[in-house]
Amino acid sequence: MATAIQKITLSSARDIPFNKLVLSQSNVRRVKAGVSIEELAESIARRGLIQSLHVRPVLDADGAESGMFEVPAGGRRYRALELLAKQKRLAKTAPVPCVVGDANSDILVDEVSLVENMERAPLHPLDQFRAFQAMRDKGMTEEAIAAAFFVGVNVVKQRLRLASVSQTLLEIYADDGMTLEQLMAFTVSSDHARQEQVWEAVKDSWQKEPYQIRRMLTETSVRASDKRAVFIGVETYEAAGGVVLRDLFQSDDGGWLQDPALLDRLVAEKLKTTADEIASEGWKWVEAALSFPYGHQHGLRELAGVTVDLTEEESATREALRDEYDRLEAEYAEADELPDEIDARLGEIEQALDAFEQRPTIYDPADIAVAGVFISLDADGSLSVDRGYVRSEDERPVETEGSDAPEVDGEAGQQAAPAVQRAVITIGGQPAEPEDDEEDGIKPLPERLVIELTAHRTLALRNAVAEHPDVAMTMLLHKLVSDTFRRTAPAGCLEARVNHIFFSAQSEELKDSTPAREVAERHERWGDHVPDDDQALWDWLSLLDPGTRLDLLAHCVSYGVNALFERPNPYSGSGVSQHGLDVRLSQADRLARATGLDMVAAGWRPTVGNYLGRVTKPRILEAVREGAGERAAQLIDHLKKGDMAKEAERLLADTGWLPEPLRLVDLDDGQTIEPGTEADAADEAALPDFLSEDGDDEDGDGIEDEDALTIAAE
Repeated sequence: MATAIQKITLSSARDIPFNKLVLSQSNVRRVKAGVSIEELAESIARRGLIQSLHVRPVLDADGAESGMFEVPAGGRRYRALELLAKQKRLAKTAPVPCVVGDANSDILVDEVSLVENMERAPLHPLDQFRAFQAMRDKGMTEEAIAAAFFVGVNVVKQRLRLASVSQTLLEIYADDGMTLEQLMAFTVSSDHARQEQVWEAVKDSWQKEPYQIRRMLTETSVRASDKRAVFIGVETYEAAGGVVLRDLFQSDDGGWLQDPALLDRLVAEKLKTTADEIASEGWKWVEAALSFPYGHQHGLRELAGVTVDLTEEESATREALRDEYDRLEAEYAEADELPDEIDARLGEIEQALDAFEQRPTIYDPADIAVAGVFISLDADGSLSVDRGYVRSEDERPVETEGSDAPEVDGEAGQQAAPAVQRAVITIGGQPAEPEDDEEDGIKPLPERLVIELTAHRTLALRNAVAEHPDVAMTMLLHKLVSDTFRRTAPAGCLEARVNHIFFSAQSEELKDSTPAREVAERHERWGDHVPDDDQALWDWLSLLDPGTRLDLLAHCVSYGVNALFERPNPYSGSGVSQHGLDVRLSQADRLARATGLDMVAAGWRPTVGNYLGRVTKPRILEAVREGAGERAAQLIDHLKKGDMAKEAERLLADTGWLPEPLRLVDLDDGQTIEPGTEADAADEAALPDFLSEDGDDEDGDGIEDEDALTIAAE
């Protein structure tokens, strides 16, 4: 027989005047938790009573209803209503929506109160984030949302930032796949793809702390506390269109600058402006960089200038400031903490006294004409200017007895002042001269460019030696025999101890070049087999066949190849002498010839970045003239430097032209072999179609054709 299903009867609901309600003594909530009574009262005043009270009739001694009702469930709402009534914002007889339970029910009032509080499921934080987002999307401002929920505006900003994280990560958080602290860490970046990429990288790792997530998300950014950002100011960066990400959940030292390229450009521009101002003092050269390596002043002579003396007024001011500082320091010596105004005043006095100590230094104009200045940034972002350093090549020759007297001005009868010169300014090792002031003559290549070019050649030589074990054996034997039988033999291009030669200056493309890739791959292949234990290494080498041993020897010897150009230093035991440099480079030529090294085949091509954008316009035209012919050079000689460099890169792409540091020296006449010298004979073949038309005809239209070609070249 089927069992009858018991029907559920819900308690009735009705409005009861507030003064007919009393708080039940069986209400289980005793400890304050969650939203305060005051905040709940304000919420009821704004939105009304969203949830009804649960009440039961109060019975008299005879068991009859007394007309009063006790509130076992909804005690906090009752207290909030009571507060509003005391504030006279709610009438004492105002009707309150209530659900009225049975006074004679078998269910204890205590049970009702307990269940009402236990079964209430708290709102998931993500639902709150999304609710705030929906309200803002519907037109509410962050301030209005904050006022509606009685929280600070920053809290609303934080919740909205959390809601803006990738939806994929929000779903993971909703499923308890990550903690709230981890989700907060993802808000430092607005790139959803990057957020998801970082989570994939850390989700199965033991290291997925919030700080690790923040570090990975900001590894391509620059902190606002970085000395570059401090130097130019975050406001300047933002005014130039830069974006700053800030962490709303913890201190971030001002945030992260998302565009390092823009930051570096702004820093370079400000350094260039400063360098121009200092160059106007008459210095021969000015080098500016973010920082200089340790010992960059080594080998340079420092000028001894004369510090400007203080005037009587300045001396009196300094003494007065010192007296005031001593008086304030003594007056507050016993104080646990200085008043703000006193602390600020002491700071002002310290800055003023420091300014007196940092007085300018005066140098002899004749010394300024041969000396230079280093400009860099200190760790705190302040500008550091070191004046008065003379390079060895700029030293004036020492006058001997009987030499001619110094040149004098015939009219004034005084020693002639040095001629006004333009300072050579470099920013980060790159020349910063304006192109409009370039001379027509061919200037020497910048030293850093030569070093970078020879780094390309050294790496290519290293790869070539490793591919020619016979040459490596000859090279090693040559070095060992020289060391054994020629006691004064200069150091060549091989360090026999196989000191790994690193490149202090190198172009960005060097690491991606063909020789770099082949050297790295070869090293990795050998590294997979070489034992770590010394005895095991000996045993392994002993078992190798002669061919394999020779290949390994070539690979190891190649790492000692040093064909780098560096500035000779004849005045110190460190560095290389001019003779040593000549020997090194001549041996490098011999090695290139022995291995059949071809820098063109090794992948080097002249580009704007590695050469053409780094030299003067005459140098660019010389390269095009040698590589693509005179006519090609004439068709681009009117262009601005930037456009000329780009056009020259295209014209020289397949010509095989190389700059001097990458060429071989012809053993017959001592001249360098220029790969593009045959271009003049085959001028038309070297030019693209739109540049190779003669434009010569019998009707006199050649001028119009040449104009058209000029336009095409642009």
